[in-house]
Amino acid sequence: MYPFLETLFLSLPHTADKLIPNKARDSRPSTRHVSVKPANFETFHMMFIEEVMELVELKPLRHALVGLPGVNGLSTEQRKRLTIGVELVANPSIIFMDEPTSGLDARAAAIVMRTVRNTVDTGRTVVCTIHQPSIDIFEAFDELFLMKRGGQEIYVGPLGRHSSHLIKYFESIEGIRKIKDGYNPATWMLEVTTSGDEMALGVDFTTVYQNSELYRRNKAMIRELSKPAPGSKELYFATKYSESFFTQCVACLWKLRWSYWRNPPYTAVRFVFTIVIALTFGTMFWDLGSKIKKQQDLFNAMGSMYAAVLFLGYSNCTSVQPVVAVERAVFYRERAAGMYSALPYAFAQVAIELPYVFAQAAFYGIIVYAMIGFEWTVAKFFWYLFFMYFTLLYFTFYGMMTVALTPNHHIAAIIAAAFFGLWNLFSGFIVPRPRIPVWWRWYNWACPVAWTLYGLVVSQFGDIKDVLEDTGGTVEDFLKDYFGFKHDFLGVVAIVTVAWPVLFSFIFAFSIKVFNFQRR
Repeated sequence: MYPFLETLFLSLPHTADKLIPNKARDSRPSTRHVSVKPANFETFHMMFIEEVMELVELKPLRHALVGLPGVNGLSTEQRKRLTIGVELVANPSIIFMDEPTSGLDARAAAIVMRTVRNTVDTGRTVVCTIHQPSIDIFEAFDELFLMKRGGQEIYVGPLGRHSSHLIKYFESIEGIRKIKDGYNPATWMLEVTTSGDEMALGVDFTTVYQNSELYRRNKAMIRELSKPAPGSKELYFATKYSESFFTQCVACLWKLRWSYWRNPPYTAVRFVFTIVIALTFGTMFWDLGSKIKKQQDLFNAMGSMYAAVLFLGYSNCTSVQPVVAVERAVFYRERAAGMYSALPYAFAQVAIELPYVFAQAAFYGIIVYAMIGFEWTVAKFFWYLFFMYFTLLYFTFYGMMTVALTPNHHIAAIIAAAFFGLWNLFSGFIVPRPRIPVWWRWYNWACPVAWTLYGLVVSQFGDIKDVLEDTGGTVEDFLKDYFGFKHDFLGVVAIVTVAWPVLFSFIFAFSIKVFNFQRR
């Protein structure tokens, strides 16, 4: 930590309708006013957003993903400008920035400070904390709030052109050495106000400031501005958030829609993987669905269903975890800024997956159903799509839920993998439910994959009366005796299969609302 904390003010009278082009301050010919009266409120919003994007110089990046710091997406300097833009769309009269140039090289810091200066020139007040700025950055500020260790004030007032007011103030103190030509005023200021210099000069800079005319002027201004205007009322807000719950849901859904659409590594790769798996399984289990003469034929058909659930389900769960982890980090920041609450975000995160998973289930179901050769009836085909859709859905929501319950997606992946092993063991395929020891049979009923397998098998073969050659019994009786699958139970199986994604989505929403793993 540096021994001095500087708070720099950039301020002009507030005129919220001013927005300026992003050009250099000195070369700007005039301030531009928004004088167009939009036909509706939405048009005004879009106009204002466009002006903010121009102000922070983000128009060339309008279709870019933010990405992960140091991995992909926007650079550090671009992220800082984006952060400023996000705050500006709320049209605040004052903005606080904590070291906006930290971690940036000279060029990036200059770009960020140009954005900050542009923001000030729209009539807003910007308050920055900054450590040892360069001359160019220091000269961009209008006023300085300088404190020494312990939070005691040393100087509160205007900088002046080329820091003339600041220099004049400190050089008026007896014993302070003069600043050299071309020397950085910020560096000089820090050097002459150290505790060592205080002891050597025998002065207390806080006392000097409190006895100055500048201090008395500041106190008089504070007293004047602290008096409310006649007839004014205290600020009151009926709700914590400016928009209704429904509007927050729509806004979060709109944001996630674009986020998913612009994330091909997640969305496009998922569909490509699904089609490849469908073609692989279709060729591997070619026409097995129409061959039901022996019990081994049933095992083979059941194995194709079981393998599909494992391959696609595990893939959906593991691939969604890092995506949700990144979105959650953004959610933490935006919720802290008062943009929306936890439940609208959770609703949007759940809802955005519904069409993608449906398309994935449809692609897989049509390809595999035709190639494996299951019976072509409307009821059985849609039962197959139904169970595949809700199965992929609960695997996806399960992955989201594990992220919401854990600090990061790495721990979530470990927890998910542990339950994958249990689901695999108690699915009813490796060991049928009637043959599972009675003290473990309860977990077969609590295993989502077991219900999926039950529904897929019974919907396709549970009503077939054909006699098996090697057992002498019907297909329906074999499934009932060996696996405990009853066709009359299909409706209950469907309800439970729907209940799993609903349960996981509710746990996800609850966890997002209650748990906060953000590190400070």
